[in-house]
Amino acid sequence: MAEENKKAAPAKTTTAAVKKVEGKLPFGQRVSKWFREMKSELKKVIWPTSKQILNNTLVALSMMVVSAVVLWGFDELATMAVKALINLVG
Repeated sequence: MAEENKKAAPAKTTTAAVKKVEGKLPFGQRVSKWFREMKSELKKVIWPTSKQILNNTLVALSMMVVSAVVLWGFDELATMAVKALINLVG
């Protein structure tokens, strides 16, 4: 069976890309086409529930608070280190 697969000629494929030949639409038709396509894409979106939105918002806010506290702590340590160096020299 493996020998049969080796003997079979590979299927010929063309590399020529098929392009859709379409003239440029007038501005109004392009805008309306864009809105129609956008509307159809938005129908495909799975929107989060209000519970998911609340949960994600709380997670984001808590991470911002934690990050702010960590940065504040590093800033305080750096300030104390600089003051200690100034006191040693002065």
